[in-house]
Amino acid sequence: MSTIRLNLAAFVLFAFVGFTLAAGPAPVLLGTAANYAILAKTGVSSVPNSAVMGNVGVSPATITSVTGFSLVQDVSKQFWTSTQVNGQLMGSTDALPTPGRLTIAVNNMQTAYVDASTRPLPNFVGLKAGLIGGSVLVPGLYKWTTGVTISTGLTLSGGPADTWIFQIAGTLVQAANVKITLIGGAQSKNIIWAVAGTVTVGTNGVFQGNILAKTNVVIATNAIDNGCIYAQTAVTLQKATNVSISAPAVRVDAALPTVGHFIIILLGSNS
Repeated sequence: MSTIRLNLAAFVLFAFVGFTLAAGPAPVLLGTAANYAILAKTGVSSVPNSAVMGNVGVSPATITSVTGFSLVQDVSKQFWTSTQVNGQLMGSTDALPTPGRLTIAVNNMQTAYVDASTRPLPNFVGLKAGLIGGSVLVPGLYKWTTGVTISTGLTLSGGPADTWIFQIAGTLVQAANVKITLIGGAQSKNIIWAVAGTVTVGTNGVFQGNILAKTNVVIATNAIDNGCIYAQTAVTLQKATNVSISAPAVRVDAALPTVGHFIIILLGSNS
């Protein structure tokens, strides 16, 4: 019987096909905060009816700081439910293990905010003096020492693995009837808004990305937020829709190719 052997001098050829470069800063790691569509320290309120796709958590505040949701406590006493929330609502005094989980998630949220807001070497500083409506923004790290206003449509253009981090030292205001549009395969989960001041999404607006707010967040009437909301004070929904998205995946560094697929050819000796 003949056999096939590969000698030590075998030649290995890798033919890389369809690789792409992931542009933008390294993703911000959300930790267990990613398990929540909305996570706040002092409270979450709804002017009914709002719609939340995911879990809602408050800590160190208790569930009494979650208002406007017509809460129903689960028999386990670990969480609550609401017809406005496609998930669980939790507070710091619910039954174990909820309090510990919330404490960890809030700590992860705060760590993520510090990471996102202090990333060095921004690609763009003070772009358009913070008046970015009508812009088309490529992947990158953006920094403003002022507030940012989106008064007309904003477009983010990039691929499925590309990332954006927006560092805003003031407030973030998106005007009524204004939409953020993603093109080229860009995904909301890869967008981080790290905002020191209040975040406001105006009536009928469409917002894209995860919000890491040092203070409070307001999503106005009929507005849609495609992303998670993490607030170190409170979140207010006014007949608004919050769509939870997954945390950004850890990806290959932007300087390296992300391989679509490869072919290995082994050349050896037969006997």
